[in-house]
Amino acid sequence: MKSVDYELVIIGGGPAGLTAGLYAARGGLNVILIEKIVPGGQLIITDWIENYPGFPEGLSGLDLVQKMTEQVKHFDLPIESNEVISVDFSEPVKKITLNDRTLTTHAIIIATGASPKKLGVPGEETFYGKGISSCATCDGPFFKNSIVAAVGGGDTAVQESLFLTKFAKKVYLIHRRDKLRAAAILQKRALANEKIEMIWDSVLTDISGLTHVEKITVQNVKTGNKTQFSVDGCFIWVGIIPNSQFLENSVKLDKYGFIIADLNMETLVPGVFAAGDVRNTPLRQVVTAVGDGAIAAISAENYIENVKN
Repeated sequence: MKSVDYELVIIGGGPAGLTAGLYAARGGLNVILIEKIVPGGQLIITDWIENYPGFPEGLSGLDLVQKMTEQVKHFDLPIESNEVISVDFSEPVKKITLNDRTLTTHAIIIATGASPKKLGVPGEETFYGKGISSCATCDGPFFKNSIVAAVGGGDTAVQESLFLTKFAKKVYLIHRRDKLRAAAILQKRALANEKIEMIWDSVLTDISGLTHVEKITVQNVKTGNKTQFSVDGCFIWVGIIPNSQFLENSVKLDKYGFIIADLNMETLVPGVFAAGDVRNTPLRQVVTAVGDGAIAAISAENYIENVKN
């Protein structure tokens, strides 16, 4: 059997990756976790989490990340800040090319998560970071006593719009349908909030300004009528894109780019597992990512034992 640098490499340091790392390190595997930026993923920019078991009062995403990170450090999980450039799964010993070197391993858990999707409308790229954002927690404080727009109708859009009302004096929440898709409790809060004005059956078609966002154009999908709104900022939450581009044709993806994996989190490539938001899962929540990570780690450990024997 060929020697390897690690028995297991985990790519991605969100809740799925950190949980996989916890189980793997605690199980005594020779493991390393590679994270492109800092551990936490989307959790870091999540204002408040109310539905994670064990915290009846809720807690911030950052607090939960810190607790998870402290826990994996207790079991001496190595976490390296680096970027995966490419992978090679063509042989039993897998290769992972980083910025500065190539790692070899028996098994891999891909837990790279997903990133916010963009609308692709005029002005979006021009003003990204200049009034356009997908992170209310990061940028909300910049819009104190301002008027902002928000686009979307799911849990994230509604929850983040509610967070924006802590700073902005008005939030236009633009949704292409006539009712929200968010959880009932979030809908109730948004509809009762005097600072949020719903713009139903509408889509954002244009963003304009000189150096920063000044106006947006909204079109009603039923009547075709267009309306301009003067705003100081625009927050966009219209879905996610899986962070799977670096995989190219190494594993099978669904039509949206999410990794196809079975109930054991194993892909069609033996020894390659997927966990969390990057996987083709029916629900993308912290609690499901944590479950994915645990299953992936145990499945990887069983695979490694079989390979070594």
